[in-house]
Amino acid sequence: MNVIIVDDEPLAQEVLETFVEQIPDLNLIASCNNAIEANEVLRTNDIDLMFLDIQMPQITGVEFLKSLEKPPMVIFTTAYSEYAVEGFELNAVDYLVKPISMDRFMKALNKAREQETRSGNIKTTAADEKEFIFVKADKKLVKLNYNDIIYIEGLKDYVIIHHGNTRTITLQTMKSLEAKLPAGIFKRIHRSYIVNLGMINAVLGNMVEVTQKGATKHLPVGKNYRDDLLAIINKNRL
Repeated sequence: MNVIIVDDEPLAQEVLETFVEQIPDLNLIASCNNAIEANEVLRTNDIDLMFLDIQMPQITGVEFLKSLEKPPMVIFTTAYSEYAVEGFELNAVDYLVKPISMDRFMKALNKAREQETRSGNIKTTAADEKEFIFVKADKKLVKLNYNDIIYIEGLKDYVIIHHGNTRTITLQTMKSLEAKLPAGIFKRIHRSYIVNLGMINAVLGNMVEVTQKGATKHLPVGKNYRDDLLAIINKNRL
């Protein structure tokens, strides 16, 4: 997704830039200090997602968003939580209160990804068309096809990728791997688990059922991930 940051605070800009640059599928087009600069960027670029500060001089973020005929998806950022209601009334994807943590940033970003998936506006890029990923394991790069991956399990600084009848262990965090995987295929369901949506056989309470090595296995669904998962499940139910 092409991203723009609009914030008059240099430190807030820097934090968001750092977060965006860590996510492979985000392309930072510009960081703007005010709505006038942002309007020019929007006019000359195809922007998918805008991180927009509410309290800015001359034109506030809310006023700016109301002025746009075809705005991109918006995640509001501000130090004042009392503006949240107005932000959501403008169909903002999410509302981040400063100081913003990486965990909260990722949650908002995942909401944006899901909204774009639902609207059918995801752009097809070379990365999107890939059906595999390479991970470093046993001193070599191992190719894993998305369709073979059943689920991914986090273990401190390692992740265990369960695929086919075997598994691959690689040194990286769940957060970094999640950012590299296509959101339309994989879903984070717990702080320690990512599941291939196509591999889910059933949902039972706070568990999802998958099949591994011919046997049924149940993976926990964390309370912070349950609503997002059920939204996907309900979209595909009869």
